[in-house]
Amino acid sequence: MKEQLTEIFPRGEENPFGKYFIGKSYLNMLSTEQVVIGNVTFEPKCRNNWHIHHAEKGGGQILLVTAGNGWYQEWGKPARTLKAGDVVNIPANVKHWHGAAKDSAFCHLAVEVPGEGCRTEWCEPVSDEQYNKL
Repeated sequence: MKEQLTEIFPRGEENPFGKYFIGKSYLNMLSTEQVVIGNVTFEPKCRNNWHIHHAEKGGGQILLVTAGNGWYQEWGKPARTLKAGDVVNIPANVKHWHGAAKDSAFCHLAVEVPGEGCRTEWCEPVSDEQYNKL
């Protein structure tokens, strides 16, 4: 049985970046001008691969959690739990992942911090072994 979330923004379509996720996610681009903002919804257990938001200057990402429970982890650091109202500031060039808890769907706004030479590098998946230890 899927948990019902009170979503602030429309869920959107199945995520076109789904090949970089384990599980099902949805993406609704709320803004593609000035500052890029996407509403990302993760089904329970869904998470994205390790990835890096590269930038030569500025850049990075901000996550604004709007519903459900999830996880955020930077490479080499312990994972932290996330809940509605949490904010995560992800510096440019830091390897990380984020996604839903095992028993909860999860929604966040992904804000791309403007910068120069920005690009995303998708890396290896977060293994079931890594994820199941959380």
